[in-house]
Amino acid sequence: MTLKRSATVIKTNQRKYSRRRRFCPVCRRHSSKFASYGIIPRDDAMCVRCGAGERHRLAWLFFERRTDLFSRPGIRMLHVAPEPYFQPRLRRKLGANYMTADLSANGVDVRMDVTNISFPDETFDVIYCSHVLEHVSDDRKAMREFRRVLTSDGWAVLLVPVIASKTFEDPMITDPDERLRVYGQSDHVRIYGPDYLDRLEESGFVVTRFQPHKFLSAAEIETMGITAAAGDVYYCKKGK
Repeated sequence: MTLKRSATVIKTNQRKYSRRRRFCPVCRRHSSKFASYGIIPRDDAMCVRCGAGERHRLAWLFFERRTDLFSRPGIRMLHVAPEPYFQPRLRRKLGANYMTADLSANGVDVRMDVTNISFPDETFDVIYCSHVLEHVSDDRKAMREFRRVLTSDGWAVLLVPVIASKTFEDPMITDPDERLRVYGQSDHVRIYGPDYLDRLEESGFVVTRFQPHKFLSAAEIETMGITAAAGDVYYCKKGK
């Protein structure tokens, strides 16, 4: 091969790599770069194909690799505040056993206050609730309700933004601007620290915290953009 042709092949391969540098496990598509995303925009964060962010890609990978969500026949799932990139995919996979819920959003199966869930004990095998509890005044009551409607052999993934050294909340803070200053978002009622795990355990869950590197390779973390913004996965089983 001539030197000129060799250089052309290298450039072609570099262009191919550039076009496929990122991979989203939710929509299973490649892109050269993810889009910016967030109240304070994070560069290279959101899938340009389906809109999944860092924590969404991590959660999907966890479902695939560390749970029975897609392999257990007849599994019943409650999905709170369903993400638009998850909802159609989960409904196709789970069919009528998949239920979406939200307090105010349209397009869900049921209106639901997570502090007062109108379903009998042990209704669901799986509960997925991501970045909701920081909006809920009585998050501990919501956790207890999730535990109540979870089957004895079921599991829940309950995610929140853990960005403080210790959880802080003050019910006297009601002004949106002050909440933005203290909690980082105008509709949040607290900011969580690592002691979030303690709250889950106090509510009756046995919790395993999965860091991304525990079930993903370094190459996968890089290619799929699983940055620190993704956080960890809190996998909850029903305690005795």
